Amino acid sequence: VQLQASGGGLVQAGGSLRLSCAASGRTFSSYVIGWFRQAPGNEREFVGLIEWSGGDTIYADSVKGRFSISRDNAKNTVYLQMNSLKREDTADYYCAASVRRTNHPGQYNYWGRGTLVTVSS
Repeated sequence: VQLQASGGGLVQAGGSLRLSCAASGRTFSSYVIGWFRQAPGNEREFVGLIEWSGGDTIYADSVKGRFSISRDNAKNTVYLQMNSLKREDTADYYCAASVRRTNHPGQYNYWGRGTLVTVSS
C-alpha cells in the first residue's frame, strides 16, 4: 500500500493551495483517508478526513470553512483544497489511511510522506 502526498509549496497568506494524495496498492473503498499536519516542535495534528466510499467528511475546527477534502475514485486520489491560508497553517502535510473514522493518528495504518506547505505573510 502506498500513499503519496504532493502539491505543497510556498504561498502568501490569504492564498490557496491544493494538495493531492495518490493511493495505490489496494482497493480503498472501505477506508478513510485522513489529512494531518505537523509543524516544527508540534505534535501531529488532525486536519480532516474523507470516507472513500460515501464521501462524508470531517474537519478540525481550525480549518473548518477554509479547507475542503474531495476524492476522485477513477484516479484513486484524494484532494485537500486549502483556501484563506494563514501563517499558522505552515506545516508538513500528510495523508494516511485507516479502517476507522477517527482523528487519532495512531489509528491510521498507512502513511504517505509529507509535503511542506509554507505560508508567508
